[in-house]
Amino acid sequence: MSAIVKALPVTPISAIGKAYGGGFVTGVTVENGQRYLNITAGAAHELKGVWGARGVIIEGAGSFTDSRSNTESMAAAGSELAQKVLALEIDGHTDWAIPARDVQELQYRHLKPTSEENYCWGRDGDNPNSLPIGLLYTAELPAQTMLPAFQDDGPEAFSSSWYWSSTQRSASFAFTMYFGDGNQYNYCKGDELRVRPVRRELIID
Repeated sequence: MSAIVKALPVTPISAIGKAYGGGFVTGVTVENGQRYLNITAGAAHELKGVWGARGVIIEGAGSFTDSRSNTESMAAAGSELAQKVLALEIDGHTDWAIPARDVQELQYRHLKPTSEENYCWGRDGDNPNSLPIGLLYTAELPAQTMLPAFQDDGPEAFSSSWYWSSTQRSASFAFTMYFGDGNQYNYCKGDELRVRPVRRELIID
């Protein structure tokens, strides 16, 4: 893995949206005391499909931060969508994954495509594993991204649609997010939703 401070001579927050590592810088998560830079693939690499078999608990697919581990567990259990993501090669990078729930939250927080008010009910936006820690959404925050490429109708924009995370909620459901207003919910594993792949790199001081 790369030493991010050498590859990106800017702080991770100011680098949001910067082209890097086969995609675009999305934000930082913390796992077991280590910091990771998360990178989102471009819109051309979006996929669509069902998460997996309903009614089956997949061991190893419960992390809120480790997208790759979740996705490998899904693929091993037969998820065609996960297998397609694992087969991606973008700019020489082959470690792509379906984003874990808190990684997906950063996609919306930093790359929100719309100017709609946010859905702020329950724990929408709560992200204890991001750096800085993500707070609950308000109607106004996060605002539409300032990055034109990711705004509505931009070439890299997320669709105002539901997207899968790789984080399992139960035997029949997995966590999802609606990129029109930030609603974090869970859908039946047999539903067909979008995926915007991610990869991550360890930040080395």
